[in-house]
Amino acid sequence: MTLTTLCYIEKDDSYLMLHRIKKEHDINKDKWIGIGGHFETDESPDDCVVREAKEETGLTLTSYRLRGVLTFLCDDITDYYIFIYTADGFEGDLKSCNEGTLEWVAKDKIPSLNLWEGDLIFFRLLEENAPFFSLKLRYIDNILKDAVLNGKTMELFDIVDENGIPTGRVRERSLVHRYGDLHRTAHVWIVRRNESGSFDVLLQKRVADKDSFPGCFDISSAGHIPAGMDYLESALRELDEELGITALPEDLKLIGYHDGEVVTSFYGNPFHNHEFSAVYVLSLDIPVPSFRLQKEEIESVVWMDYEKCLASMRDGTLAHCIFIDEFLALKTWM
Repeated sequence: MTLTTLCYIEKDDSYLMLHRIKKEHDINKDKWIGIGGHFETDESPDDCVVREAKEETGLTLTSYRLRGVLTFLCDDITDYYIFIYTADGFEGDLKSCNEGTLEWVAKDKIPSLNLWEGDLIFFRLLEENAPFFSLKLRYIDNILKDAVLNGKTMELFDIVDENGIPTGRVRERSLVHRYGDLHRTAHVWIVRRNESGSFDVLLQKRVADKDSFPGCFDISSAGHIPAGMDYLESALRELDEELGITALPEDLKLIGYHDGEVVTSFYGNPFHNHEFSAVYVLSLDIPVPSFRLQKEEIESVVWMDYEKCLASMRDGTLAHCIFIDEFLALKTWM
């Protein structure tokens, strides 16, 4: 493993960014990164970041802080331990850099730059003033394949086009919901015929500490599709994990696709969900106690008559996070 430093110098709510355009053989070619470089003999991380800042920018750091360690793996040929710093104090005048173009970029404009996708994860951590972190990122062909924060695997989603086709970009879950990227989900409506000649739908109630729509009633089973997985595979997995239902592919009837979008906030943080969903129906008539609920996600489940459920959604007596147009279409598919 190669040891390096990476520093983001701050001024007026901006970071000093380096656009790497001057070196031909550069793993960071055309990308925007902070300043930094490889350790020299007998250097500590602090020694390295101060020296690299002076060499690349002409600035002498007077106040800086080690924020985390990044394990960067790329195509099985490049492995780095990168010590990530921010610096809010410096002296001297900015000079040109022989590795690229230096530019002060407003922090809210950083996501629009050509970055390594995983950099947005640690930019979020820096913004939140998170405690010292360990972040591991693995890329194959410049596409983010794995992200592990403080030993916990992070969820990665394919970003898709308007037809639900993956674009080749992959992004971490919280960032998808921050920037409103179109991503895929699978929705499974569990239904049964009832004595009135209509049908019941099974609703799940989300736990009270869920990161979005806490305590709300939701689709029978639904979930985001991990990067690289398909709709049906994800739908079957969610049924098993959330409700303890082992279903076969032929048990699910694909009844269409749905494009849904919600812009709101939770716990003081913006939430922009834009999802392209494959919608399935599963006919299943079993009592509530027979479901094995995923307690971390679901507080309870309940069978509700479709018409009564729709009326409660419309008059506001049912707290829910269901797309009304999808629910209305469900009746036409039955």
